[in-house]
Amino acid sequence: MRVVIQRCSRAQVRINNKVVGAIDRGFLLLIGITDGDSTAEADLLAKKVAQMRVFEDSEGKMNLGLNEVNGAILSISQFTLYADCKKGNRPSFIRAARPETASPLYDYFNQRLREQYGLHVETGCFGADMKVDFINDGPVTIILDSAEL
Repeated sequence: MRVVIQRCSRAQVRINNKVVGAIDRGFLLLIGITDGDSTAEADLLAKKVAQMRVFEDSEGKMNLGLNEVNGAILSISQFTLYADCKKGNRPSFIRAARPETASPLYDYFNQRLREQYGLHVETGCFGADMKVDFINDGPVTIILDSAEL
């Protein structure tokens, strides 16, 4: 499972020109799920995201987490995080989990952030054609991969 964290000052997702999720200060998360991922990977990455300290404290150091700055999350499913570009110029997505596996795990991950860590989580719509707008604050972008943790 992969999560790209982008610290943002605002973010929103639109489907068919309608805003379906929006936040102010917080994280835009791009979530990729591969075959073999389970709730164990989702639990691990939810904990990492919830406890990530990348907001500046009074001394200008990245030392505060989402809860300490009243931040929120906009979570977007992103199967392209498992693109394989080794052969040719057209990516293969064979490593991305099938929707019947990935969708429930994506929902579980978001629910875990809400229930276990008390975070406000907005989402897009799994599998939809989404337009995401955001302002990356910093910029701060962090990539987490459960296979490397």
